[in-house]
Amino acid sequence: MIVMDLKIDNFFAFKDFHINMSYPKKIINSNIEGEFLKGRENFRYKKVNILMGANATGKTSIGQMLMTIFNFIERKEPGRLKEKVSDKSNVASFSMDFVVHSYRLYRIDVAIMNKKRDGDSEVKVCTRFVEISKKDSYETCAKRIEEIPICMEDDFVSELEKIEHLGWMFAYPSDSDSGAVQCSENKNFPTILDHTLRALDPSIKKVEKLTKVDNTYVIRMNSQDLIIQDGEVIKNSILSSGTKSGIDVAHMLSAIYAGECGFYYCDEKFSYIHTEIEKAFLSIMIYGLKNDEQLFFTTHNTDIVEMSLPKHTFTFLKKDMNDDSQPIKCISASRYLKRSTDSLKNAIDNDLFSVSPNLELIYEISNLKNSQ
Repeated sequence: MIVMDLKIDNFFAFKDFHINMSYPKKIINSNIEGEFLKGRENFRYKKVNILMGANATGKTSIGQMLMTIFNFIERKEPGRLKEKVSDKSNVASFSMDFVVHSYRLYRIDVAIMNKKRDGDSEVKVCTRFVEISKKDSYETCAKRIEEIPICMEDDFVSELEKIEHLGWMFAYPSDSDSGAVQCSENKNFPTILDHTLRALDPSIKKVEKLTKVDNTYVIRMNSQDLIIQDGEVIKNSILSSGTKSGIDVAHMLSAIYAGECGFYYCDEKFSYIHTEIEKAFLSIMIYGLKNDEQLFFTTHNTDIVEMSLPKHTFTFLKKDMNDDSQPIKCISASRYLKRSTDSLKNAIDNDLFSVSPNLELIYEISNLKNSQ
């Protein structure tokens, strides 16, 4: 599954928000293989999307919005979607362009009305799609979709049934109420879990699967053994926060290498993990992606930009509370850095994108020393 374009208005803190996952021209000698739809080389998409930004800029909310949209499409139940509306006195809407399995670009437009009027449903949906020919780009397909009249229907179930089955996997920080959506444990999972946890904690000697109990593993340590059951560690206070995050990382890596889900959203699972380890895990996630798959990866770690990745891989999120019409904006690095010699690291250090966190309030605390 590939998400090509997303517009959000009045969900979470998003107003008139827009993020696009296409890129205009082929990158020569890219370290990311297959950033185009297989069999449709002109249909280019960002296979890896690294979202960066200060706290509360929307990195997690984008993932939660996408997961809510996917569940709405699959389950055809609008309850969770309605819960995410920010101002319930106004219309909330989103539009998403995406590709699933076949050579077809979908666009789903959804509007949630503030209340029922004249028998109209609170939720209106329009699903449009076009076939992707061999010479098509995303832009040519999007233009053809725009030529199809938009008709917002009350019968959202019928509109959603036009869409193929989706596949996805999300992993969020442990303190998030969204949790992680785990795919099945395939044959490689025990090895991946063992290598992941031992890389994160040298005191772990081995991770073994218990053959007589489903979804249960034993962490062998020098001092004691710990049990992982259904993704949760019993007596988890023994392990560091970074090591516990490794369980979800292992699930995601296992799913990527098995090609189980197609779409992956890894949200700040490396907050407590050394920067070099984070870079190493990200590199093997990218390496494991197959054709027509997509990874979203959020991080605060600016060392990530030193990896040899195309500039269009990086998107920076910025919150501007002085702009009520669009408080959260996304800035694509490739829009500003056109030349191959342009340094993304230097651009961040010089705050070219104006996304550095505001430190003034923090330093003002130091003035209290003189007021005693």
